[in-house]
Amino acid sequence: MEFKRVVITGLGAITPLGNNVEEYWKNLMDGVSGSDHITLFDASKFKTRFACEVKNFDPKDHFDRKEARKLDRFAQFALVAADQAMQDSKLDLEAIDHDSAGVIWGSGIGGINTFLEEVRNYVTGDGTPRFSPFFIPKMISDIASGHISMKYNFRGPNFTTVSACASSTNAMIDALNYIRLGKANIIITGGSEASINEAGMGGFSSMQAISSRNDEYKTASRPFCKTRDGFVMGEGGAALIFEELEHAKKRGAKIYAEVAGGGLSADAHHLTAPHPEGLGAMNVMKNALNDAGMKPEDIDYINVHGTATPRGDIAELLGIKEVFKDHAFKMNVSSTKSMTGHLLGAAGAIETLAALCAIHNGVIPPTINLQEKDPEIDPQWNLTLDKAQKREVKAALSNTFGFGGHNASVIVKKYTE
Repeated sequence: MEFKRVVITGLGAITPLGNNVEEYWKNLMDGVSGSDHITLFDASKFKTRFACEVKNFDPKDHFDRKEARKLDRFAQFALVAADQAMQDSKLDLEAIDHDSAGVIWGSGIGGINTFLEEVRNYVTGDGTPRFSPFFIPKMISDIASGHISMKYNFRGPNFTTVSACASSTNAMIDALNYIRLGKANIIITGGSEASINEAGMGGFSSMQAISSRNDEYKTASRPFCKTRDGFVMGEGGAALIFEELEHAKKRGAKIYAEVAGGGLSADAHHLTAPHPEGLGAMNVMKNALNDAGMKPEDIDYINVHGTATPRGDIAELLGIKEVFKDHAFKMNVSSTKSMTGHLLGAAGAIETLAALCAIHNGVIPPTINLQEKDPEIDPQWNLTLDKAQKREVKAALSNTFGFGGHNASVIVKKYTE
């Protein structure tokens, strides 16, 4: 069968670099670090005391008190980003077929703030089991997509993908495929995460997955740097409106880019470590290119997973080199996690958004904080260091890899008739 074409017609974001797409993109271009001292809880006794928090976010600005009580922070981010994307898309809710409109969201952890709060209240109480009736519906990862669908009365496909840090990329690939196959015309997709709390920071710290450079917190997220020592925790989310091309054209929608294809793979190697030879990364990028019907030479920019973990960065570059051969050194590569930190399950959403903005604006966001070159990394790589670089970007690929060996890559390209 012939697949339907899928385009992106609306964008929304709430990130450590800004609470809308314009602020986010500007700060990416300016090479701003979103890392700072943790304010969401007292981290004074923690090994890591900094993170990339969303700034200046007050739920009261977006929800009434009764509604806010029903929403974990990750779901609040989801609803705010989705509302921005819906407004940007200018969809007429009176004119669309609500049975063909859906929500496919991604979150690796979901309502960990709610879980922590409810268990803490029980443990510090008198032993009487008093739990909020909203405990479960606030905590479960799928609830964000549920809330979004209820807000807009979208009665089509509705679910949340959970694949650790690949979650929102999985969600976007599912959204692409549902529309391609004619099972929906419009899908709000993306992801959100809010795990900067005692449990989230303590858990990742005990794994030695996150940086502990408390005295250098602004530059602690340093992908590809010889002195990298782990990622910096981030939070937030992004929403993208995926729409069937003819449906978008018929209503005169603004089209940002086309979703060309997506790939999935598994490392099948280790609980948390990547395959040392980048096998999973290699396979997922090959799968994405095949799905898009594209050649390696068609890609101008890769927004890499690039978390700043010692093994992860090297494995990803090995995978890219295997797939792209000599063209690997002709592309721009950058890790926007150097600025945003790692948004876990929401990483794919905000990084695909960055790749899309690179296409739309003809500028590549930089990789910041590389202070000492890693001798294991070939100097021929264009890692887009320190400053944004102007370049026509016809197609960009975004990589996300999650604990458990989950890999997902999505390709976006300039829309042409």
